[in-house]
Amino acid sequence: MRRGSILQLVIIGVIAGAIAGAVAYFVPWLPKPATLESERIDWVFWFVTIICIVIFALVSAVIVYSVIHFRVAPDDDTDGPPIHGHTGLEIVWTAVPAILVTAIGVFSAIVLAKNDALGSNPLHVDVTAQQFAWSFNYPESNGLASTELRLPVHRSIQLRIHAKDVLHSFWVPQFGQKQDAVPGEITTLHITPNRVGRFPIKCTELCGLGHAVMRATAIVMPAAEFDAWAAKQGQAQSGGGADAGKAIFASNGCAGCHTLKAAGATGKVGPVLDKLPAFAKGPGQPLDVFIRESIVKPDAYVEKGFPPGVMPKTYGSSLSRQQLDALVKYLVASTRGGSG
Repeated sequence: MRRGSILQLVIIGVIAGAIAGAVAYFVPWLPKPATLESERIDWVFWFVTIICIVIFALVSAVIVYSVIHFRVAPDDDTDGPPIHGHTGLEIVWTAVPAILVTAIGVFSAIVLAKNDALGSNPLHVDVTAQQFAWSFNYPESNGLASTELRLPVHRSIQLRIHAKDVLHSFWVPQFGQKQDAVPGEITTLHITPNRVGRFPIKCTELCGLGHAVMRATAIVMPAAEFDAWAAKQGQAQSGGGADAGKAIFASNGCAGCHTLKAAGATGKVGPVLDKLPAFAKGPGQPLDVFIRESIVKPDAYVEKGFPPGVMPKTYGSSLSRQQLDALVKYLVASTRGGSG
């Protein structure tokens, strides 16, 4: 091959690679990472992307050069000369992809191993998925529960994920990983937040009527602020009366499905809780009895216009007797006088 031809191939390849590299680098294809694990995953993406850009540049150079120098006349419909096998070339184009795929596999395996390794003093958080809300429990903080996933920055976190009803899938784009929530099983996800901020939590498994609104928020905060929040919320939820009931309502996913003015809840999946006094007249029960039965046995009385089987039957059993009493008292106090 002439020196001029090699120079042309190099120039064309450099231009093609520069264009592809600019598209890969300057277009924000992925969200900005907020965990160490997400940063490592991004390195895998960039490793694969660079390999792809080099291959793209090489192939583009050969194709463009061939189009320029070997194109036939418009009226030439003859076949090109027959080309037989080339052992050396076949060895090269088999060995090179094998080496590249092996390198990608090894790099990915190293990242997966690092991402699965818990650091020292990890924080364990139990993540519960149910139609159509997320709730989070902190067993190391006296069973503190919340509908927001609050995490301390720069600390190893293990999320223990399960579902009460159907398949769900936990995903925070900035955390870079997904994990299924499976009924009857506990799956785990390890993250190490390294950026303070608020990030959306999404369910990425079609889980029913309210799938599109199954959203929550992950809040990464300084360690001191997290400790103060955990202490304050734990004290509120362990107490009695309306304050405890309000905290339990907020921390157990009720707002994801129901509207309640007193709690600022605007869920549309289930009945409006402000109308509970009117609903209780249907079965002819006292308001507190009706509310308790609706929590413990959600299909015992289903308001017209709403399908049965949406609220998990295990919802009431997931609350302690003290929590259930507090929640009932709160709903009675918040809705008494509600109209139909």
